Amino acid sequence: MNLFNDTDIFTGSKPNKKIFDLPDTDLMLFEGFFTKEESDFYYEKLLHTTKWKEADLTIYDKTHIIPRMVSWYEDKTNPGADPTGNDWTPELLAIKAKVEDEVSFKFNAVLLNLYRNGKDGVGWHSDRTENFGKDKVIASVSFGETRPFRLRHKTRKDIPMVEIPLTHGALLLMAGTTQTHWEHHIPKTAKNILPRVNLTFRQVKRNIVL
Repeated sequence: MNLFNDTDIFTGSKPNKKIFDLPDTDLMLFEGFFTKEESDFYYEKLLHTTKWKEADLTIYDKTHIIPRMVSWYEDKTNPGADPTGNDWTPELLAIKAKVEDEVSFKFNAVLLNLYRNGKDGVGWHSDRTENFGKDKVIASVSFGETRPFRLRHKTRKDIPMVEIPLTHGALLLMAGTTQTHWEHHIPKTAKNILPRVNLTFRQVKRNIVL
């Protein structure tokens, strides 16, 4: 299989680690975190076997279908979790375990996003803090087509926008006050591109009132 065969990314036995020197964020990129063989396998498996569904977003009393497909998985023992929700698959558990081993942090949920083509994307936003904590840790794993991940500081206009190509098998770690001070998005493109599967691992902690 020759999917996304960037030899520069998959050369060497260890992933290419980059720490970004930016204010108000702890941002780290691991290119080639998963091997070429692992990345191809997970891409095909997640693309074709995940229970994808459409999701909507309400803005100013208007509901819109978001331009991507999603799927949510969470430990059913977690307080407030949907007992009828998706069961973790062996592949998702294996991906989660490898990420947790690298970052020394435990996750209990993951949001999968499927960007089917260049018409799918996500606008500028910060991830929600309710149920996740103010200074949460998010581990983002990408399989498939490389898409640019753009970040901009919410108040520091003197800081240029940052663009990070999220390649096949890459891991991006966002921690500290990233969601408080930064926004990010995946732009759409008119290019004819292949799908991208993205997984964002989180630790969900709800405030349950008894």
